Amino acid sequence: MADYKSTVFLPKTAFAMKGGLPKLEPELLARWEKIDLFGKLRAKGQNGGKGGHEKFVLHDGPPYANGNIHIGHALNKILKDVINRSRAMQGFDVPYVPGWDCHGLPIEWKIEEEYRAKGKDKDQVPINVFRDECRAFAARWVKIQAEEFKRLGIVGDWAHPYTTMEPEAEAAIVNELGKFLLNGGLYKGVKPVMWSVVEKTALAEAEVEYLDHTSTTVWVKFPVVTASVPALEGASVVIWTTTPWTLPANRAIAYGEEFAYAVVEVLSTMETSLAKVGDKVVVAKDLLPEVAKDAGIADYKVLAEIEGAQLAGTIAAHPLRGADAGYGFDVPLLAGAHVTVDQGTGFVHIAPSHGPDDFVLGQQHGLEVPETVGPDGLYTAQVPLFQGAHVFKADKPVVEKLIERGALLARGTLVHSYPHSWRSKAPLIYRATPQWFISMEKNGLREKALDAIAETKFFPEMGRNRIRAMVEQRPDWCVSRQRAWGVPITVFVNKKTGEALRDERVMARIVEAVRKGGTDVWFSADPQTFLGNEFKAAEWEPVRDILDVWFDSGSTHAFVLEQRPELKWPASLYLEGSDQHRGWFQSSLLESCGTRGRAPYDAVLTHGFVLDEQGRKMSKSLGNVVAPQEVMDSLGADVLRLWVMASDYSEDLRIGPDILKHQTEAYRRLRNTLRYLLGALDGFKDTEAVKPADMPELERFVLHKVWELDAARQRANETYEFHKFYTALHAFCASDLSAFYFDIRKDSLYCDRPDSLRRRSVRTVLNHLFETLVAWLAPVLVFTAEEAWLARHKDGGDAAGSVHLTDVPVIPASWRDDALAGKWEKIRALRRVVTGAIELERAKGVIGSSLQAAPAVYAEDEYRQALDGLDLAEIAIASDVILHPFAPPGEAFQLADVPGVAVVPLRAGGSKCQRCWRVLEEVGKDARHPDICGRCADAVGAVGA
Repeated sequence: MADYKSTVFLPKTAFAMKGGLPKLEPELLARWEKIDLFGKLRAKGQNGGKGGHEKFVLHDGPPYANGNIHIGHALNKILKDVINRSRAMQGFDVPYVPGWDCHGLPIEWKIEEEYRAKGKDKDQVPINVFRDECRAFAARWVKIQAEEFKRLGIVGDWAHPYTTMEPEAEAAIVNELGKFLLNGGLYKGVKPVMWSVVEKTALAEAEVEYLDHTSTTVWVKFPVVTASVPALEGASVVIWTTTPWTLPANRAIAYGEEFAYAVVEVLSTMETSLAKVGDKVVVAKDLLPEVAKDAGIADYKVLAEIEGAQLAGTIAAHPLRGADAGYGFDVPLLAGAHVTVDQGTGFVHIAPSHGPDDFVLGQQHGLEVPETVGPDGLYTAQVPLFQGAHVFKADKPVVEKLIERGALLARGTLVHSYPHSWRSKAPLIYRATPQWFISMEKNGLREKALDAIAETKFFPEMGRNRIRAMVEQRPDWCVSRQRAWGVPITVFVNKKTGEALRDERVMARIVEAVRKGGTDVWFSADPQTFLGNEFKAAEWEPVRDILDVWFDSGSTHAFVLEQRPELKWPASLYLEGSDQHRGWFQSSLLESCGTRGRAPYDAVLTHGFVLDEQGRKMSKSLGNVVAPQEVMDSLGADVLRLWVMASDYSEDLRIGPDILKHQTEAYRRLRNTLRYLLGALDGFKDTEAVKPADMPELERFVLHKVWELDAARQRANETYEFHKFYTALHAFCASDLSAFYFDIRKDSLYCDRPDSLRRRSVRTVLNHLFETLVAWLAPVLVFTAEEAWLARHKDGGDAAGSVHLTDVPVIPASWRDDALAGKWEKIRALRRVVTGAIELERAKGVIGSSLQAAPAVYAEDEYRQALDGLDLAEIAIASDVILHPFAPPGEAFQLADVPGVAVVPLRAGGSKCQRCWRVLEEVGKDARHPDICGRCADAVGAVGA
């Protein structure tokens, strides 16, 4: 018997089955560095870009330079890179400039920790020495993070990134602040702001996280001293609060004009109650049963009901009146729009120093705003009885003093969501202090921002409503911080009047000095150098606060997009996590609208947060942290990138060992698809190519599927819903190709004569598939696609070539054939019934290979008409098929979801071809080749074997 193995055209490729990504990826990174891939991408975009070199600028939201990157960073940068690479392969010029946020409290806090460990006092160190250490700390982490981002396969201008601490950047930030100063938008005022008593600074809303916190709750009696109606004579108004420490700062009580209130006499109490029989109290009518229960009041009598509006003019005494002369002031009852009857008593105690609503109401009525709490959280000298006590420890002494005065009706505890610093994790307080603000109303900033939101595209669309609601409700922007590391608020204040100096010449000198020497000059230079001859330094005091870092990052559009000639303003896209609606998206919006009248971006894309497989937040204590560095070292960056693209990142994403295992399997299927194509295309030449019109139906059906996928790809590029396309692409590779097309056509590839129309058609389609798939996968599997592309193209003479320098193939509209697609979907359904019947026979051991079968197929007319002119045996990978009208015997195999098709599996008659393994009657008829079929004999003859 002759050996025909050498005559079979088996696939041949050096592209390995296993990727070995942890070793391969650094080698490709070195190659890209050597050929200057980013430079070549820029040159390609500029010289052959879409529509006259159209730019696509994704402005990088700056990560913070204070530690190794985490999985959230990886998600963010990978998503940006996929978008950038996709646009570049569409012909756009994509100049991506990565950047870093380098100022602010976390870095300053870290240096202070190092000082404390060495027994050093920060306040004894010259400020610019301290700032130098902060700057060096940030610079070190910028370098580390840059290498980690590059390891993820992120392409960009890593040689020229931006940082907020460069002198040019600091000068631009100072200049942007100067615009608000000169147009009157920047002002100094006393307002309650979120304050960290641990970090001793004001915080922005974006620096706040809400955690569960246990608070002491108190129901406190404020005796009425002037009654607006007789029913209030001798009564006490009862307030409820979760912050007893704010009671020394109380200056009023708010009520709701539209609510009904009850004047109640206590008739009996529970044994543990602080209420006394005979007490006369006032609470909201709807909350009376709940208050009675909480206060341990067993029985009571409603003496009167009054409308909220009737409370106007009522004056109460502070509950600590008499304990100290400092509490002898009146406490007026004022109508407040923020009062509710959802919880409490229907009365809200007003401390203008410690609440935004309290402050606003106090301003409307001319209430005092006492400075009750210092920067360190200690009561000031203005707080009788409690001076020097820390607010976090003040609840107990305040409650004890209230009990002593007979002013406490009840007390308890409440676990609720409470603001904390996301850095120190310490609870925050509202504290009224002199701060610098940017007005939301001056110059119409709020309206300009709302108009800009309406003009911006949001992906997903719900982002528009979220940021709009925030801008509609937000207070003036507090931009001052009481720290050392950052861009200083470069403003002079008149020592006598407290007015800010608004002078263009002074601001221009400051900006120029910062451009030359950085913002350290504000602390080291003689103020007179800035004031010039126009003003005397003895009359003006320089502000020593620093700017909110959100103003820094919100100004990046000014010194990155506007000042770099390769970029453009506004950006095509801003892309960050959904928390940035209140962070970078908003600070950039407000800064740009305040200085330029519109948003610095045309579109905003947000992604969710990364959770573990159980949907929990990642933390070291839970041991569920997935470090991108570890994933890259064990599985490769491409697996991590595939996870991003397979996830619906408009919501929170999950990751963990099982999910990564699933993505590794998906990666293997995609890799093996490329490997099969490379092997099957060994030696392919353009002269083999067949026009689609001349191809068999099956090839034209596959080309139609490619057209369908390309339409999905284009939709995904426009909506940024990449997961939909890449999920479909994976299914195409696994189902349409591997389990269907490759399965059917491997016989033709291996056994047809090389010049046959069918085999040439197959190889032509495989060539289209390879060039298309490798381009579609290139933005995601950046390393694997490059490896596959080089395996086929590196011998083409271009040693500096790369798949990333190619354009995505344009899929001809002529490939679309909806009628043919409908026909072949019927054929595929019938095929499932046939292969299902054969598989059962294999499972029973009746046959060993599907080629030993020659099933009888009973099908309705629509199926038989679809098969007209086609070889069902070839499609079903059987040696023969006998097709009958649909009148199946009882034992026929059927599938419920494919009505009208039934199969009786039968063994094929004849002998096995020793080359293609089909069992055919014709084997043995050719005297020259008695062991093979006629087709194989023809093929062997054609190659001269």
